[in-house]
Amino acid sequence: MCRTLSAFPITCLERAKEFKTRLGIFLHKSDLGSETGNAGKFEWNNKHSKESRSFSEDVLKWRESFDLLLSSKNGVAAFHAFLKTEFSEENLEFWLACEEFKKIRSAAKLASRAHRIFEEFICSEAPKEVNIDHETRELTRMNLQTATATCFDVAQGKTHTLMEKDSYPRFLKSPAYQDLAAQASATNVSPSSCSPAEPLHT
Repeated sequence: MCRTLSAFPITCLERAKEFKTRLGIFLHKSDLGSETGNAGKFEWNNKHSKESRSFSEDVLKWRESFDLLLSSKNGVAAFHAFLKTEFSEENLEFWLACEEFKKIRSAAKLASRAHRIFEEFICSEAPKEVNIDHETRELTRMNLQTATATCFDVAQGKTHTLMEKDSYPRFLKSPAYQDLAAQASATNVSPSSCSPAEPLHT
């Protein structure tokens, strides 16, 4: 169901247009997108360069699995743009924050960053509060007493599952991704390319 801002109702069509605009701007800022000279259209040069083929292959991989989408810098940017149209970007931002958190090696920095993440995403009425159950929230709070690289694992896992089961299928079915995948498939001249007509996930 489409959510709306109380003062400014946003229809599904308007959200789709907003997503396509956001992703178009993203493409325009990338090497590939800059070739088109038009931030509002999902198309690139018919003279298939190595870069455009690589990008198209990347786009088509996003529908193979959620983890492949998350492993792609372009995929994360596109998915983030989509989540913004649904006002649920906090889930991805929390997941990404956890990934960066795991790379910290200093115990002092680990503890400091853990508390910042908790205050931003986990605690009740956090500015970017993610949708997790009370038990997970309390478990994470307890983990912060002796912060380690794994203290957000349960909460991150719940958020990953929520995005994979809920937001990711809608992303694949969105007009913006379908449009992008269709053009990626046309650009990708490999005979093994999949048709973008139907996403692999339903």
